[in-house]
Amino acid sequence: MSKPEWLISDRTVPYKDALATMEARVADIRAGHAPELVWLLEHPPLYTAGTSSREIDLLEPARFPVHVAGRGGQYTYHGPGQRVAYVMLDLRRRRQDVRRFVSDLEEWTIRTVGRFNVAAERRAGRVGVWVGRPDKPALPDGSPHEDKIAAIGVRIRHWVSFHGISINVEPDLSHYAGIVPCGIAGHGVTSLVDLGLPVTLADLDMALAETFVEVFGDDVRPSAVV
Repeated sequence: MSKPEWLISDRTVPYKDALATMEARVADIRAGHAPELVWLLEHPPLYTAGTSSREIDLLEPARFPVHVAGRGGQYTYHGPGQRVAYVMLDLRRRRQDVRRFVSDLEEWTIRTVGRFNVAAERRAGRVGVWVGRPDKPALPDGSPHEDKIAAIGVRIRHWVSFHGISINVEPDLSHYAGIVPCGIAGHGVTSLVDLGLPVTLADLDMALAETFVEVFGDDVRPSAVV
């Protein structure tokens, strides 16, 4: 198996352009004309609607552009300061197990933020990756306050994946007020910088590359995209 190509965009990428690029690359991977791809980028501020999104969860529809994503999940936000990792892997050559693939994406995310001493965890019934906030008041039912630091939403076509994960490094967290993130009310959203960690996108990219090897077993060599 050839190594996945690993690209980092040094500019914000319009969502429609990213979606078109993913569609084309997935077709090429399936046909055997291109290697797998992990693409790290930022988007301009926007909301995306997954296949399970509910109109009631779009609180401020005029605030930012809203795009139909085609991935699983509900509404989420993308914007500068958030690292989006689009993962186009050929599961025919790996393991044809969607649940395992999603679990691997979660593990990749957890290990990545763990490089910065953030103890992130999965939560049953709640999509994404979560961190405890003992510095915040408990919820009305007495349970500890938790904030979401990363979102996960994927699509599989003919056993080739696309879409992927997003990790909050230093986005404008007020932008999340326009939606109910992933349809989950009663919980907040955080970022590495919000947690008091002076992490840059470059720092996170290095951690993503290191932990990708641990979880998926592929050595990668990041390179920049103009």
